Amino acid sequence: MSFSCPLCHARLTRSDNRFACPQGHQFDRAKEGYVNLLPVQHKRSRDPGDSAEMMQARRAFLDAGHYQPLRDTVAQMLAENLPDNASALLDIGCGEGYYTATFAGVAGEKGAETFGLDVSKAAIRAAAKRYFAVTFCVASSHRLPFDDDSMDAVVRIYAPCKAEELARVVKPGGWVITVTPGPRHLMELKGLIYDEVRLHAPHSEKLAGFTLRQEQSVGYDMSLKGNEAVALLQMTPFAWRAKPEVWETLEQQAEFRCQTDFSIHGWQRED
Repeated sequence: MSFSCPLCHARLTRSDNRFACPQGHQFDRAKEGYVNLLPVQHKRSRDPGDSAEMMQARRAFLDAGHYQPLRDTVAQMLAENLPDNASALLDIGCGEGYYTATFAGVAGEKGAETFGLDVSKAAIRAAAKRYFAVTFCVASSHRLPFDDDSMDAVVRIYAPCKAEELARVVKPGGWVITVTPGPRHLMELKGLIYDEVRLHAPHSEKLAGFTLRQEQSVGYDMSLKGNEAVALLQMTPFAWRAKPEVWETLEQQAEFRCQTDFSIHGWQRED
C-alpha cells in the first residue's frame, strides 16, 4: 500500500527516495525513512506539533512504562478486532512512536502494514530512527494521505481528526479505536494549576458512519519522581496554564501520586 498525494489525492509512487504522483507533485523520503506529506499551505504554523523538547519529555515518560496499561489495552482490542487478512493499520497523532511500535507487532501478525502519522516533524523523525517496522509520515490528521477504504483499523489517542476523513479511509466493517480522558484523569496535577478542579465531561462523541461496539475504562494510580511529573505536565494541554512555581514544586517532589482515567471506545465502520 502507498500514500496518496496531499495536494491532488492521486496515488503516490515511490522511486528510490522520492514519492511522486501523476500530476508531478513530489515528496522526498528523509534519510531517517519517513516522508513529509505536509505542504506549507496546510501548516498552521512554521513548525506545528510538539517541539523536540516536548517530544523528548514525552518519550522519557512513556519509556518508563507509566502508560503501558493503556498501550496494552488498546493493543489487545486491536488483536481481537483486526481480521486475519488485514492490510493496513494507521496510528493518528503517533508522536514518537511508543504506542505505534506495539500496535505494529499486533498488525504484523495479521499481515498488515502499520502507518504512523503526526504533524510534528521532530516527533516523526525520532520515531523513524527507532522503529523500523512502521512507515511514518508528517501529515495533517484532517487531510489523511491515504486512499478511500484503505485502512482496516485506525487508532486515535487524543488526536483530532474529522469524522468524515475516518469514514473515508476506513474499510466497511473496519475499526476506529479512540482514547480520551476519563472524568478523573490527572486530577492531582490539575489541582496544582486550577483554583477549581473540574471533572472531564463524560464521553459524548459520535462518529458519523460508525457504530459504537466497545467501551472500556482504564484507570490506576501512578507514583512519579519529580522529573517524571514535570515530563507529564509537559505532555498535557494545560501545561501553558502552569505558573513557574508549579513547575518548581513538581521538580522538587520525591514522590508525586497522580491518577489516570482513560476512556477507550471501539467504533465499527458501517457497511
